[in-house]
Amino acid sequence: MKALSSIDPALPLDRHPERVWYTSYGSNVHLDRLAAYIKGGRLPGAAREHPGCRNPAMPDRSIPVELTGAMYFATESPVWGGGRAFYDPRADGRVLAMAHLVTSDQFADIAAQEMYRGPGTDLDLADVLRRGRAVLGEGRYETLVCAGQVDGLPVLTFTAPWGMNDVRWVPPSAAYIRFLAAGLLSAGAWDEEAVASYVAACPGATDHWSTEAITSLLSSGTDHP
Repeated sequence: MKALSSIDPALPLDRHPERVWYTSYGSNVHLDRLAAYIKGGRLPGAAREHPGCRNPAMPDRSIPVELTGAMYFATESPVWGGGRAFYDPRADGRVLAMAHLVTSDQFADIAAQEMYRGPGTDLDLADVLRRGRAVLGEGRYETLVCAGQVDGLPVLTFTAPWGMNDVRWVPPSAAYIRFLAAGLLSAGAWDEEAVASYVAACPGATDHWSTEAITSLLSSGTDHP
């Protein structure tokens, strides 16, 4: 198994980095899925075309990491149907994730597309890099979180402004589960049972997706829990 990369919890000193670790805990853990956000396009199972980033280069590196907190599924995704993944850094637990080394403008463009906006506007990262959290708006992915640093570069992600227990949990679709679980499995740090049991235990998936159903989804591609 591939070793996990260790996150230094100290916030980075550089407030204007040229590159950052965009850290995905949802379907963008899968490089094929992430490519739609970077290069533009639409994947099978998704209902939306993405315009892509100003810079269409894929990440220099992608590494498996674990974040402190919890992942849960909520709201309704018009792209996949069903709930989408959110991250609560204040909850107890661990979150399996992939950190993708991208440019700061790519991170801004990915965040914009997650909010169904057009790419092209840079983000001021100074506040999140100083405080560890910055609420840019009330939207689903407009809260930035810095979990620390790897190799001196910030580990950044985005989530909702609310907490895990402040919203109704919604079961995710099979297509969404497939990309998320397959992406984590491809990282090489966790085996199939670990990935399936982790996703099945996340609020929103519990009582709808079992470990066995997710394992079957990974191996057979069937769409039914």
